[in-house]
Amino acid sequence: MRFRLTPRETSYFDLLTESAQHLVDGSKLLSELLGADRPGRKAIAKKLNDAEHAADDSTHAIMKMLNQTFVTPFDRDDIYNLASALDDCMDCMEEAADLIVLYKIDEIPRRVSEQVQVLERASELTCEAMPKLRTMDDLEDYWIEVNRLENQADKIHRKLIAQLFDEITDPILLMKLKEIVEILEEAADAFEKVANTVETIVLKES
Repeated sequence: MRFRLTPRETSYFDLLTESAQHLVDGSKLLSELLGADRPGRKAIAKKLNDAEHAADDSTHAIMKMLNQTFVTPFDRDDIYNLASALDDCMDCMEEAADLIVLYKIDEIPRRVSEQVQVLERASELTCEAMPKLRTMDDLEDYWIEVNRLENQADKIHRKLIAQLFDEITDPILLMKLKEIVEILEEAADAFEKVANTVETIVLKES
């Protein structure tokens, strides 16, 4: 790490960690929703929607701080990009849960749970990584593992799309399930974007 003469604003780290914790909560709720019967999903989706609003609040707090502070702990654009990428992860998960309820899906394919398991692990790793931005230490394993998880998510996604076309004969149901599966794949991509942004920050600051 290079020595800095200017002070660091530490609150950014707390807010980024808070944002990432919302992702952990959101992914667990999404997993819970998949395991629930159709009548029970609406209440869980509401909790996930509340978590998404809380995540939005954290993102807005970061953006407000960016507008109010002169000295930032690292590049201002990188903070913005990281906060936005974290927000995208939650938005995708909340959207998937909302669609499962709105589309009144009765039976969810097993591999959708595999998609969500990847998101759960990615969210945990992301939450563990955010406090480490204070020192920029021990972060390489994080972005390597999230990139591996995204590759795993890609494979699950391809198999799941093939399965849907093989097994679903109702074209309307096929379109509904395919949209949900695609959004969950977008969530995996969003977690990878967070990891790539962290890698960019570390390389700039090293």
